[in-house]
Amino acid sequence: MDSKFRRYTPWPASDTDARALFENFETALQTRRSLRMYSKRSIPRTTIERLIGLAASAPSGANKQPWHFVAVQNPEIKRKIREAAEEEEKSFYGGRATEEWLEDLKPFATNWEKPFLEDAPWLIVVFRKNYDVEANGSKAKNYYVQESVGIACGFLIAAIHAAGLVTLTHTPSPMGFLSEILGRPSNEKPFLLLPVGYPADGAEVPDISKKGLDEISDFI
Repeated sequence: MDSKFRRYTPWPASDTDARALFENFETALQTRRSLRMYSKRSIPRTTIERLIGLAASAPSGANKQPWHFVAVQNPEIKRKIREAAEEEEKSFYGGRATEEWLEDLKPFATNWEKPFLEDAPWLIVVFRKNYDVEANGSKAKNYYVQESVGIACGFLIAAIHAAGLVTLTHTPSPMGFLSEILGRPSNEKPFLLLPVGYPADGAEVPDISKKGLDEISDFI
């Protein structure tokens, strides 16, 4: 099969525009925080559709796009997800987690209760597809699935923040209950659960800091 290419159109159109865009983007991302306290203020479905569309624009191995997004607004389904997640979290905080792990979590004041899974107007559950299933039932291999889905989630988190919304990367372990509740096929595995909404009035975040550039990088 012959490859087809089209000319790449640089964007932004000028270095001046690029600098201004980058400075705005830098400022925006530096204000992003994970949040556990949500307003019940509604968000239009069209906004969630646009966010998922931006996530799906991420690069992926051989352009296989090995992801599936399930956006949940239904209160009953959110309740089921919360109940199942809290059962796993009870086991985690009640003995499955090591003392070192629990000590590292103390600055965040977290516990097994996860009210944000019902308070947030939307939950976006990201699934990774280890392989695709063709119309004839055969399996089609996907490549670099973990890396590709991770990049898409990064796009999604940045897009949520740019839309003036907040989220939290929630990964109850194990997450198999999400496949069951949401009726996903066996070739899809839960990767990440993101509550999406507006911050609650008076919402607080832990007073933490990031490592400095000198601690995380080398320039050679």
